[in-house]
Amino acid sequence: MTDAALQFTEASRRLDAIDRKILMVLQQDASLSVAEIGERVGLSSTPCWKRIQRLEADSVILKRVALVDQDRIGLGLSVFVSVESADHSDAWLKRFAEAVSAMPEVIELYRMAGDVDYMLRVVVADMHSYDVFYKRLIRTVPLKNVTSRFAMEKIKSVTVLPVPAAAAD
Repeated sequence: MTDAALQFTEASRRLDAIDRKILMVLQQDASLSVAEIGERVGLSSTPCWKRIQRLEADSVILKRVALVDQDRIGLGLSVFVSVESADHSDAWLKRFAEAVSAMPEVIELYRMAGDVDYMLRVVVADMHSYDVFYKRLIRTVPLKNVTSRFAMEKIKSVTVLPVPAAAAD
């Protein structure tokens, strides 16, 4: 088992029902005060705050952010970009990951199993902006194939993870 998987397993075992409730509340509205969160999960402020600090220290809570409507800030085009590579070396992956991670239009980057090697979620203003992005992407490192799929309508988009219930011992 990898170190990351071991840490995940240990952290998830330490999550009790109250921790899980805190995670659900924070995912819905991270702007709530500790007192409000505590009230919703059945704790007073101090123990609630200590649990939140532990969840942050254990990297269960990664950060708290404001969610922004991409359309209202002029980023109306969502593109899912599939990338195939002829080179699967560590050096190539490092160069590719660093270059793509530095592109602000790329919201998500995944290494995939199956017929596609990498999947990117890209948000841009319009088709011209995507063309500029695409040309920059294909200059980064040698790529075998790049396929772009344009989203016509966003039907569901959530940020709340379905926190699983604690396993029964």
